[in-house]
Parts: sequence; structure tokens; C-alpha cells
Amino acid sequence: MSDIAGQKDSELPRAKSTPVVQTATIRPMKLGLVTYQLGKDWDVPTLIAKLTTLKYEGVELRTQHAHGVEDSLSREQRADVRRRFAGSAVEIVGLGSIFEYHSMDQSVVRENVEGTKRYCELAKDIGASGVKVRPNGHNEDKGVPRARTLDQIGLALRECGAAAADNGVQIRVEMHGSVADAKDMKRIADVAAHPNVWLCWNSNTRHDVDESGSVKSDFDLVKDRIGLVHLHDLTDETYPWSELLALLKTSGYAGYCLAECAPPSSDPERVLQYFRSLYYAYLG
Repeated sequence: MSDIAGQKDSELPRAKSTPVVQTATIRPMKLGLVTYQLGKDWDVPTLIAKLTTLKYEGVELRTQHAHGVEDSLSREQRADVRRRFAGSAVEIVGLGSIFEYHSMDQSVVRENVEGTKRYCELAKDIGASGVKVRPNGHNEDKGVPRARTLDQIGLALRECGAAAADNGVQIRVEMHGSVADAKDMKRIADVAAHPNVWLCWNSNTRHDVDESGSVKSDFDLVKDRIGLVHLHDLTDETYPWSELLALLKTSGYAGYCLAECAPPSSDPERVLQYFRSLYYAYLG
């Protein structure tokens, strides 16, 4: 990936935009868990056992947590993780990484791109269908135009998308941090212009919800690029959960909605029971 930190917007290389089309057979949306908070202390056998009991169909394994599913695993250990999930009712939805591409230091960007490639290989080996990454900021406070950082992120993701395609998986870019706005994310996806680069809708009240209390305007900007959904506190009545889930269904979204519950609880299983009930109530 070239150093673009000093380039003008007009000099940035552009690929012809490729529409991202959902090709999978349409199926009902499925409910799963992100192990960012709840589940972070459970190893793989415990995760499988508890999620099976709780009737959660899938899980995104957050990296750097107790599950220990990292790129340091041996071939035999990767095969064991794959075997455990394949023999259960719980699907590995993906790996929840913290790779990001906004740094002004191009060596840091390169380190994150190469790390993403390694986790695409890990995802393939364990039977996961994707790797979640994130934008995590911009450099306007350092005098860098916001659009230039967005384009840098998009170009990095184009390279990551190619690596994902080579491994038969997806890159899912979480709408995260100070660049979570749908307009920013659309620009990133447009620059990436790769069919294996999808967005992860992150249910962020501050970014998604307009003055009327609706998410439709932001949703419509990116609805054809959503490959994963993170749901936060379903008891937060300032977020239009019923509207979001209805929009997802109407758009033909057939992927996972993952519970990203925070903060940690002393009774995570009880919280997940309530979350599941609220999810299906909102889903109608």
C-alpha cells in the first residue's frame, strides 16, 4: 500500500465502484453474541455450552480475550477450534479484531494491514466467515483533512479485501469511533470498492439517530453494504430498535445481529436471556 498521507484528494487512486450485492440465500436474521464484554472470560468450550443453552446461534470472538483464538494458534489448535464449533449448534460468525488504518504513521498502517491479513487466514482455518475491523479516528486535529484520512482507510481496506477474498472470508468494517457517521463510512466503502469489504452497523445513538428519532436516512446510505449488525443496550429507548430491525428485514439483510452488551454483569447469562427476549419482541 502506498504512502498517501501527503497526497491531495484529487491525486488519490480510485477504483471503479463495485456494488456490493448480497448473494446468499435469504434467510431470517439470526441472533448471536459479541464477546467484547459478556463472554469475554469464557473459553471456547464454555462459550459453546452457554450459548447453546441460551439459544444464541452464533458468536463473534473478540480477540485478546479469554477464548485465546489468536493467530498464534498452531495448525492443530486451529483445527480443534473448528471441530468444536462444527460439532455444535453455535456458528463462529467471525473474529472481532481491533485493526485500524487511520494513523499518520504509514508503518503503523502497514502493521495493521498485515495483521488483518493474518487474521483472514485464521478465520479461514477455524471456519469463521469474516474479520471485524474498525476505523478509530481521524487526524483533523493534526491538520489533516478528514476526507484524506477516510480515503487512507478505504485504500487500506481495499488491500485487506483482496486478502479476505483469497481466504474466502469477509472484512466487516465497524461503524466505530469518531468516523462512525454513515457519510464517512460510505466514503470509506466507496474508496475500498471491494466486494469482500462490508460494513458492520453499530447501533450508535450519537451517530445514527436524526432529530426526529429515526435511523432511516443513515441506514439508506449504507443499507446495501451491511454485512453484520452489532446491537447494544436494547433497554435504551432513545434508539429506535423496532425501526432498525424492520429496515434490515425490508432491505433483505439475512445475516447476524450480535448482542454487544456492556458493561460486564455479575450474571451474564441472565442478561443474555433478557436480551434475547427483547430482540424477538422488537423483531415482531
